[in-house]
Amino acid sequence: MPYRHDYDKILTRLITILSRLNEGEALSVTELVEEFNVSVRTIQRDFNERLVSFPIYQEKKRWKMQEGYRIEKSRSIEEELVLAIIEKIAEGIGGSFFAKAHTLLSKIKNEDFNPIYTKLNIEDISDRFGDLQCIEQAIREKRVINCSYNDERRPAYTTKIKPLKVANFEGFWYLIALNEDTLKKYYLKNLANLTLTEETFVADSALEALLENAFSIWFQPDIEPFEVKLYADKVAAKYFKRRPLPTQKIESLCSDGTMIFSVRITHRMEILSVVKYWIPHLLIVEPAWLKEKIEEDIESYLGFSKDTTFS
Repeated sequence: MPYRHDYDKILTRLITILSRLNEGEALSVTELVEEFNVSVRTIQRDFNERLVSFPIYQEKKRWKMQEGYRIEKSRSIEEELVLAIIEKIAEGIGGSFFAKAHTLLSKIKNEDFNPIYTKLNIEDISDRFGDLQCIEQAIREKRVINCSYNDERRPAYTTKIKPLKVANFEGFWYLIALNEDTLKKYYLKNLANLTLTEETFVADSALEALLENAFSIWFQPDIEPFEVKLYADKVAAKYFKRRPLPTQKIESLCSDGTMIFSVRITHRMEILSVVKYWIPHLLIVEPAWLKEKIEEDIESYLGFSKDTTFS
């Protein structure tokens, strides 16, 4: 059966189901399984877990919206804001994903005005939904994938991977996977020729905690985290109080608005990129070697800037 839709991700699938129920359709699990190319268990979970808070019910093996209810009439203010935020996130992703998500969300919202504005610089992967469908199934069923990869440092090569999680760092999409027993980070757009195999694997539950504490794609799974102490002036301190870094711990708050805080990282690039972004408002206090490293980088930049001419 050909791949019919690009919206097999959970969010867009649920929005599609809700909008059709809201329009009075009676939906069967069998038809939805075929339409979205997912398992019976997945669609049953949609109705029994993910959509359980909506006024829907099952009659003669078909799901319906309760009469007298419409989603736009039963939504709370919180739900309105959630839909608005979801739409803006989709807008940040862009491409055909946003076009489809906007159409589906509009059927539920029944309005053109959106009070939420976001500026998310997220890479467009709407042309890779076929691969994402394969990856999603592999992660869910813990199945090995055969694929080819071009890491831009050597010619493309074929490999066998155990996919664990699709992650977005700083707007770019990556697949976190095991290659043999080594945790690898693959840039999603460099993966090609994905084929789902029947071979299965066991995933390490520690991955969730590892990703939760990761600053960026630079995180190292096999390195013991070390502490970095930082000083933020009143310009930067306000930001880091509003939006703490993963593992951030405030050491002291000063009356002049400045702050000293610490974080735990596994690779220097996790914090160097943050400090460089906030120069001159953020300083490394400890360790000394990391402070010296950023000073060397700044001196190198100033020398490069001074010596470089443009024709």
